Amino acid sequence: MDPLASASQISAAGLRAQSTRLRVVSENIANAQSTSTTPGGDPYSRKTISFETIYDRTSGGASVRVKTVGTDDAPFRLEHDPEHPAADENGDVKMPNVNMIMEMADMREATRSYEANLQMMKQVRAMFSATIDLLRSS
Repeated sequence: MDPLASASQISAAGLRAQSTRLRVVSENIANAQSTSTTPGGDPYSRKTISFETIYDRTSGGASVRVKTVGTDDAPFRLEHDPEHPAADENGDVKMPNVNMIMEMADMREATRSYEANLQMMKQVRAMFSATIDLLRSS
């Protein structure tokens, strides 16, 4: 396979993986305060994402894809708020196990990885264009 096409496919796989990662992080941030609708029930559980490396025999390169989107088994935070509709008999409300600082750091890392893959796609396109220009002029 053409090395430029291979580089393009690898970058596209990275873009897909980081896009999914950003979607998961965004969902976690959006639900950081989502509690149960029933007293003592469980709130939103933070989602996690894992990736795996795959080897593409046609391109001869390694790529990435989303392996799983799961849930974090970290314990829920308890806040004492007897007036809350989701409060248990002790007045405690289970809050989601979402850490905003960790989510923001993860979002920043995913954004930078996405941008790096996008830049790689731009470089591949520029190399394709340069190759075509060279073939036209000869």
